[in-house]
Amino acid sequence: MVANKQVIYVKAPTTFPVVGEHIKVVDTDFDLDASLAEGEFIVKTLVLSVDPYMRGRMRPAHIKSYSPAFIEGEPMNGHVVVQVVKSNSANYKVNDYLYGNGHFVNYARMNDAEAKARGLTVRNDIPKSGLPLTNYVGALGMPGATAYVGLKTIGEPKEGETIFVSAASGAVGQIVGQLAKVQGLRVIGSAGSDDKVAHLKSIGFDGAFNYKTESTDAKLTELAPNGVDIYFENVGGETLETVINHMNPFGRIIACGMISQYNTQEQYGVRNLIQVVGKRLRFQGFIVSDHPELEVPFREEVTKYLKDGKFQYQEDIAKGIESTPDALVAVLKGTNFGKQVVTVAEP
Repeated sequence: MVANKQVIYVKAPTTFPVVGEHIKVVDTDFDLDASLAEGEFIVKTLVLSVDPYMRGRMRPAHIKSYSPAFIEGEPMNGHVVVQVVKSNSANYKVNDYLYGNGHFVNYARMNDAEAKARGLTVRNDIPKSGLPLTNYVGALGMPGATAYVGLKTIGEPKEGETIFVSAASGAVGQIVGQLAKVQGLRVIGSAGSDDKVAHLKSIGFDGAFNYKTESTDAKLTELAPNGVDIYFENVGGETLETVINHMNPFGRIIACGMISQYNTQEQYGVRNLIQVVGKRLRFQGFIVSDHPELEVPFREEVTKYLKDGKFQYQEDIAKGIESTPDALVAVLKGTNFGKQVVTVAEP
């Protein structure tokens, strides 16, 4: 038997989740020597991702959404890189690296059908790339793909345009800004601390500001004097309202997330949506999984930029699966810096 910690979802919070009350870590045992039926295999979690969308999964199961609710009393799940450590499967062999949706546990036993349902794919390119393993749940994982898909399909950027990115130092925002720079845009970003602002400037943003200490309205007037053509929306609330005032006619608002509204029971009512009509704005939400056809070009393009040193990617790395609950709360409160990942085990 080996120790097998599990990150358990306890119940739905009404505001910010509390570690121990809404999420907890439990100790269990796992039998690595158990015999496996045909098609079964055992994986070890190497790295896992905690992301803002998970707050939306912490809800009563009867409330439907694009992503299923976590099940009370069961392990949470999300994007992971795992390694096969024992196998009786022709599809998933010992030492294979897999990327997809996995339970937040040290070890898991599954079969071919379950792995397919979870979107777990063999990714033996990962250990050969020379890039940090953590990149594969961040810049080269779902967050990076979200940036790529949203900017390409809704933003439709044109050289010389101005883009504003809120929560720009986060997992998605960093990639959005750097992709936009490559395509010849003027890139403005906001973040919640001076350190984060300095990071944005260091990776090529043309302008950046701390929304907690400076006026978003005043800074957009200063940094985007000709208006905003594309807004990559990660925050919602008052920020969205302010940015709409600065949008140019025929501008595009890429609705990726609205984290300011996730942990409150008193959601902010945006008061100037009539401008969507007068300015002929495109205001569209999206889910990254709607565009599987972009997975390969995204991965090829961003991998090249990372290897060439053209893209930089800030990560906030928590160590040990037991740190997962605190890491998720940090993301929701904005106290982390960059893409929040949890390293669980060495290959």
